[in-house]
Amino acid sequence: MLSRIDVITLFPDWFDAFRALGLTGRALADERIRFETWNPREYAEGVHRSVDDRPFGGGPGMVMRPEPLARCIGDVVEDGGRTPIIYLSPQGRTLDHEGVVELAGRERMILLCGRYEGIDQRVLDEFVSEEWSIGDYVLSGGELAAATMIDAVLRQIPGVLGHADSAREDSFVEGLLDCPHFTRPDDWRGRSVPQVLLSGDHARIARWRRAQSLHRTRRLRPDLLEARTLDAQDQAALDEFPDECPEKF
Repeated sequence: MLSRIDVITLFPDWFDAFRALGLTGRALADERIRFETWNPREYAEGVHRSVDDRPFGGGPGMVMRPEPLARCIGDVVEDGGRTPIIYLSPQGRTLDHEGVVELAGRERMILLCGRYEGIDQRVLDEFVSEEWSIGDYVLSGGELAAATMIDAVLRQIPGVLGHADSAREDSFVEGLLDCPHFTRPDDWRGRSVPQVLLSGDHARIARWRRAQSLHRTRRLRPDLLEARTLDAQDQAALDEFPDECPEKF
């Protein structure tokens, strides 16, 4: 199970609030996770500690130089290279729930955040074992992607969430979207909470939630159901409870 996260970034201050608040803050306060940031600029030479330069061959933007990164990575990696170094990149493996669970099962994550036009390819060839992406778009740097990955992974660590069932009931855990949720008051601006949720019949509530999860997935993400065969219990839940909460756009 994951116990340590290292982030290599030119902007370690970006993670200050992230480390202090929410899930990450709780995990660190409970000493469940060790979280370190490493700044390649501290490994650069010269008065200006330059970490980037213009690309060979011309073109816009700047490229992160190899030597400061190599020195930094050398200090981060303390286990002879057994821990894979993950580069956050739009060309990498797309992060999904299966990937989140896989990463949570590792002992350590080392995340490398790019900036500018990217990182000198020789560094990637020399040190990077895996590339991961959070979607088919480009960000200004890897920090947002790293934070997204860390937050998703920490949810899978036992004890990080306030309730043991919270992670198990998230969207995508069973390949389905989550069901709708309601809280007090039971009547708000003329909109009432479904009566089944007020019934106290926990078995019936469970069937309702399952049915609404299936309805929502079929309506909003039908691709998730393409390879899925509904069992008798799922079909019975759908027959018992119609789609009561259509989304409005």
